[in-house]
Amino acid sequence: MLEQIKQWIERRRGGRSAGLDSENLPNPKTPGDQLLSDSRLIVLDLETTGLNAAKDEVIAIGAVAIRGGVIHLNDQFDLILRRPELDITETVLIHGIGHEALTQGHETEDALLYLLDWMNGDPVLAYHSAFDQKFLEKTLRSQLGYTTSHTWMDVADLLPAFFPEAKTGGKGLDHWADYFGLEVSARHNAAADALATAELTLIALNLARKEGLRTLKELHDKLHYHRRLQNMHRF
Repeated sequence: MLEQIKQWIERRRGGRSAGLDSENLPNPKTPGDQLLSDSRLIVLDLETTGLNAAKDEVIAIGAVAIRGGVIHLNDQFDLILRRPELDITETVLIHGIGHEALTQGHETEDALLYLLDWMNGDPVLAYHSAFDQKFLEKTLRSQLGYTTSHTWMDVADLLPAFFPEAKTGGKGLDHWADYFGLEVSARHNAAADALATAELTLIALNLARKEGLRTLKELHDKLHYHRRLQNMHRF
């Protein structure tokens, strides 16, 4: 991954010493008539210094791409950011990322630019996506001045939308992984959690295909309808 970023930076700079910027990055795609079978989907997970987006920060990013009903392990993103100034004392025992790792991590601006280029504007899925979206958008804004909105979909909505009768014993990623008999290699590791989320996403997308959903818009609309039903049932 580090070598890929180095090569990408050199290509963007074109041999010039000027710094990188956020111009000419891919535009986010709006869900429309794109076939799910042809679409590239980004499944993403973050590790942060805490749960409060107002004061906590992103320290690691893991993501993997799905295309054609397959998780492409040669098409993924896995980096710890170089942010040695951050306080990780409250969360280091959870994610295992200590001060030394943050000191040796990759330069944040380069990593974020590479991430945006790698994402290619494709829709982003995450488990409890509001958390990841809020943190990532904050980081992109503060580090790059990047404010363009991407399409996000929540796998925590996707699964119950297609498996409403599932008795998982809870609503967490681990509950769904256990329900489907998936083995998560390392929890609270961004890359491993992204991979587990991608596996769960594939299970839901397979059922979506059997139910006749064909396009990104149809999937997006089904999730929107599911959220509306959930909100109605709260009152």
